[in-house]
Amino acid sequence: MLQSSQDYPTKAVRLIEPFGTGGGPDLVSRALAQKLTELWGQPVTVENVPGAGATAGPAQVAKSPADGYTLLVNTSAQAYSAALRKNLPYDPLKDFIPVAPLTSQPYVLVTGKLSGITTVGELVAAAKAKPGLLKFGSTGVGTGSHLGIEKFNLAAGIKAVHVPARPDEAIADTIANTVAGRTDYLLAPIQLAEVDIRAGRLRPLGVSTMERSSLLPEVPTIAEAGVAGFDYRIWYGVWTPGGTPARVVDKLAKDIAGALATPDLGEWLAKHGADPMSMSQPEFARFVLSESESATRIVEAAGIKPQ
Repeated sequence: MLQSSQDYPTKAVRLIEPFGTGGGPDLVSRALAQKLTELWGQPVTVENVPGAGATAGPAQVAKSPADGYTLLVNTSAQAYSAALRKNLPYDPLKDFIPVAPLTSQPYVLVTGKLSGITTVGELVAAAKAKPGLLKFGSTGVGTGSHLGIEKFNLAAGIKAVHVPARPDEAIADTIANTVAGRTDYLLAPIQLAEVDIRAGRLRPLGVSTMERSSLLPEVPTIAEAGVAGFDYRIWYGVWTPGGTPARVVDKLAKDIAGALATPDLGEWLAKHGADPMSMSQPEFARFVLSESESATRIVEAAGIKPQ
């Protein structure tokens, strides 16, 4: 049993998740909430606040009291959006304190069965044969899936048309668009694409990290499939509004790390293809800044105009 003697928290804590129910961030948030409830003896609840291209949730947290009782669980999009989104009602870097990393996991590059594309090589050849005609999907401008595809396109030397999700669409809709042929390819979280892959509606071309995934061990990495050195992953973390007291941030960071280190949560994450991340709070803050700077380089190299 996890133990804690500090006085925070003394009431319920809310985890705000901006992608909707059933997705990776939602599932990880709920697993974490259960562990923190056990640790603190206070209810930790998960609230799904999708919308506005996954920025409605962060906007809500940014306006919340800086007391540690309203937290944001977000993907790497929290770092990337500073480079890709303008006119946000918050500053992704200045209005939040990075508290702790949670997990990282690969994406899988997929095409729909209707596309006729079965390998990374075929995708690259098709894109080069018809520059700017293929379409790729994403969960929205500035999200991890968007940056990953742009990085892939740059590494493969291809150009294609971006079809981001509409503000009212969830990741399931983005995947459905590729299944139906409305988009030609997509970087999707493995656990969410797996059902369509097993059913033959999606073809997995490559895993986005340098290591194969235990969920799809038969699928090569994108690097193995011909785009040398390609390495990109989605990661999740926890943020709190800027101005939250340092003692609260420190306790949150340590307790979240402790929860991730418990064997049962580790086993649960492994079954879902996720690897717990381990960093101190200052290390995570530096990591978030580094990821934001990396996103800026991709945006500039790809000639993406912030939206």
